[in-house]
Amino acid sequence: MIKVTPVILCGGSGTRLWPLSRAGFPKQFLCLNGQESLFQQAAQRLSNLGDVDLKIASPLIVTGEDHRFLAAEQLREVDIELGAALLEPIGRNTAPALTLAALAAMASGDDPVLVVTPADQMVTDAVAFASATQSAIREAANEAIVILGVTPDRPETGYGYIQIHNANANGSAQVVKRFVEKPDEETAESYLIEGGYYWNAGMFVLKASVWLKALEQFRSDILDATYLAWTQRTVDAQFIRPGRGEFAKIPSDSVDYAVMERCPGSRFDIKMVPLDAGWSDLGAWDAVWKVLPKDESGNAHVGDVLAIDSHNTLVHATSRLVSLVGIDDVIVVETPDAVLVVNQSRSQDVKRVVNALGQKKREEYALHRKVHRPWGWYDSLDEGGRFKVKRIQVKPKASLSLQKHHHRAEHWIVVKGTAEITNGDNVILLTENQSTYIPLGEVHRLANPGTIPLEIIEVQSGSYLGEDDIVRFEDTYGRQ
Repeated sequence: MIKVTPVILCGGSGTRLWPLSRAGFPKQFLCLNGQESLFQQAAQRLSNLGDVDLKIASPLIVTGEDHRFLAAEQLREVDIELGAALLEPIGRNTAPALTLAALAAMASGDDPVLVVTPADQMVTDAVAFASATQSAIREAANEAIVILGVTPDRPETGYGYIQIHNANANGSAQVVKRFVEKPDEETAESYLIEGGYYWNAGMFVLKASVWLKALEQFRSDILDATYLAWTQRTVDAQFIRPGRGEFAKIPSDSVDYAVMERCPGSRFDIKMVPLDAGWSDLGAWDAVWKVLPKDESGNAHVGDVLAIDSHNTLVHATSRLVSLVGIDDVIVVETPDAVLVVNQSRSQDVKRVVNALGQKKREEYALHRKVHRPWGWYDSLDEGGRFKVKRIQVKPKASLSLQKHHHRAEHWIVVKGTAEITNGDNVILLTENQSTYIPLGEVHRLANPGTIPLEIIEVQSGSYLGEDDIVRFEDTYGRQ
């Protein structure tokens, strides 16, 4: 029986998919092509790899502190048990992330095969994916480093390539000859004609010990620094935090640059298994348009959309009707607080909008109007001089922190469920249509003791209404 541990690399912000993807709710957690998010789809694919000789463990997730509850909640929604969430205090690229996962996988004395995948890719043929990955697992169980190489169907300049020794190979694992950086159009065309070249999708299959040995040979500085951070870890249930100061000193590098591209010709056996499973990395909105169903005019529409005499458009409407008349080759993405309009050929340039928003310190850079929290969510409905109105939902049995504000008072009106409210020394229960007032500076807490979601309307008033005006005294979720 081969022990297999899925590893999902769940970092990144997906800036080219703004305004749907933002730093606080990035691309991997979005539902772009179905009812499940890209992250959920990745977890489901890996959980369904089981075969007669394979034992699939619960997945390890490598993500940031801000996204830990979002990842855990999305796994719960699809009935997948979280193995552990390895929380990076800052981004250090994929090589340290995979090293954390390898150390965690071996902590109990096992040496499983790791199936490593980004959280933000799409695969349309789950059966073909499982078959290719199972083949890769069996190769990796014999100490090989295996990469899933996507069979190219066009001369793509946006991906790195893997060249195998035998260009006429078909289906089975093949020895990797070399890795090639992103080519120009003419070179990519020649790769397609010549054969033996595959897209590097960033999916790796190898034993945990093999990764650590390869990293020790090629980038021992990354291994030593990551191991030091690992020894300083703290554990909170399924959340594992490496030492913050130690982690910050780890050199930043990718799995490809640190190890994979150095393996051909070395003592490490590196192979590639072809993957022909409808793969896409959904790197920009034009890639999303390519994979979505389209009407006879080439339009791919999500949400409430009305198009007249328009062709080859992508419209993603979140909260209202979007209408097009006489528009071709355009992408429109509507959210409650931002609208993007971009020509299909300029999809990659959306990151320039995000960079400009970051420089201006606009809230739309990082957060949606609706913000998810471990206890539920809030939606900022309206605001003006000295007031803000929010709709707040609290999950059953969940609670906000015990807190106070220096600059604002709050009025709460219960519209659904039962609220347990701490207001200074008093604790009261309110039900639908009842309300209360939290004076400026008063210590307070909102909790949901019931079995259905609690919803309230909150009206804030005061001289400053920023989210950083919170002093926490107690918090179930370990926030400061």
